[in-house]
Amino acid sequence: MPAQNATGSSTRALWGASLLILLQVVSRAITFVANQVLLRFLTAQLLGVSTQLEVYYLSVIFFARESLRVAIQRQDSLDFSSPDQDHNGAKRDTSAQAAVNLGYLSITLGVPLAFLFGWLYLSSLSANTLAAAPNLVLSLYIYALAAVVELLSEPAFVVMQTRLQFGTRATAESAATFLRCIITLGSAVWGAGRDVGVLPFALGQLSYGVGLLAVYTWHGAGLANREGFSLLPRRITTSPASHKDGPPLFALSYFYRPTLQLASSMMAQSVVKHVLTQGDTFLVSALSSPTAQGVYALANNYGGLLARLVFQPVEESSRSYFSRLLAPSSSNLATTTTTMSKETTNQARTALQSLLKSYLLLSLVVTALGPAASTPLLALVAGPHWAGSGAADCLAAYTWYVPLLAINGVTEAFVASVASEGEVHTQSAWMGVFSIVFAGTGFVVLRLLGLGAIGLVVANGVNMACRIVWCAIFIKRFLARNGVGFDVIQVLPSPVAVLAGVVTSQVVKRLVPSADAPVGAQEEVEELVKLAAVTLPFVVVVAASERHFLYNAYQAVRGQQQTKQ
Repeated sequence: MPAQNATGSSTRALWGASLLILLQVVSRAITFVANQVLLRFLTAQLLGVSTQLEVYYLSVIFFARESLRVAIQRQDSLDFSSPDQDHNGAKRDTSAQAAVNLGYLSITLGVPLAFLFGWLYLSSLSANTLAAAPNLVLSLYIYALAAVVELLSEPAFVVMQTRLQFGTRATAESAATFLRCIITLGSAVWGAGRDVGVLPFALGQLSYGVGLLAVYTWHGAGLANREGFSLLPRRITTSPASHKDGPPLFALSYFYRPTLQLASSMMAQSVVKHVLTQGDTFLVSALSSPTAQGVYALANNYGGLLARLVFQPVEESSRSYFSRLLAPSSSNLATTTTTMSKETTNQARTALQSLLKSYLLLSLVVTALGPAASTPLLALVAGPHWAGSGAADCLAAYTWYVPLLAINGVTEAFVASVASEGEVHTQSAWMGVFSIVFAGTGFVVLRLLGLGAIGLVVANGVNMACRIVWCAIFIKRFLARNGVGFDVIQVLPSPVAVLAGVVTSQVVKRLVPSADAPVGAQEEVEELVKLAAVTLPFVVVVAASERHFLYNAYQAVRGQQQTKQ
């Protein structure tokens, strides 16, 4: 029976990942088109300011909900049942209500954080920045409101996530993204001759939060009706028999104590992780001009497109999958180490290896073609003035950062799914060390070497490599203590695929001119056609050399993968 449950969770998680990837492709395509229109009328300085406001918004959202989301995902597999409860009724109701109650903590944290971070941001602004960016203060207030509105949907979101309701999430994010694009473009067109600054971005973000809240509330109310829980916070009086002699299982009769404790222990890690994730923006703000910030923001947006389209939804779904497959019981959630059965650990190891190898194969294509494609692609979609601003060189460098993003995302998802409280504290301490390494590297490449935005890519790469090494050591030790080995060779592309990547990268360098060569729209399209012509045989060679892995992956997606001894 546990094997069937694990298989069911695996299938739903895989379907959820596929659905989220499709959602990301559609929503990002809409956003992409909208952004291209805005970029034609946007200066690098205003783009830099809008990036700072986005970091403010993301910081409020991240600190308010990230650690709670991770902890709640691990709550779902814990046992709330007791002998006098209906196993299929009360257990599910209590679990859902516990998740909803915890979701309200995100709102409680978000409001003061919005005020605190807003005050800190306003205090850091210079008079020149305020003068160059009309409606900046008003836009900040709207971003704060948008963050709070989005957090209001968190109680419904977390219960949908524990029920693997990926369709609802797809609907909510699609509707919210479409609404944001319409409002952003509409307000930008309305203010075309009025110098409204970054106000269209703020109004668009507010509409995004409203869209999420509307959809999640509607679907969450329906689920609450069917399963007998409330979307409002409600006291929980039932308690499992195994905990009747111990301390109360629910703090204040509302919040599931083990999940609350795990979320608290993850809070410090979340702070460090967010500083590292958004550290490039903090660093560029301190060490460079708003114009340089805009150039880096553009390169980062295009360079991170693959990460947002594919890596992020796969990371979230894999974290959900690993949490359910390897979730500890409530009794050992806070222990120093966690042990699992060899069967489930083997299943997790196989899934992790498959994800890593898929990412590396995709990264091989990106690094072989991306540097040469960056110049004509950027000139075509953003305009020739952006291609000549240094953003193309930065984007070319960013393609080498993509593999690190991919590997780090899935390895940290695995660690977050299985780490005990003590291991989470250890990871937080090491991430603090890596943040110092990141800051030191950033100072060297920006101030001493003067590499500008490219230097930021280098600093992020060093930081990401440190995090990957720590996660790799953790994963190897975790698997070893559960009687399973981990062979790095299994996740590497074949020598033939690597050789094809090296040859292809040299060929495209000779086909595509450098970033300094001025070209028109026709020439840009011709260069991209040449790249496409080289890409086809390259992909065929890679697919042929990895045919066994790709076939097994296809069988796994189809639910027909054969068990191999």
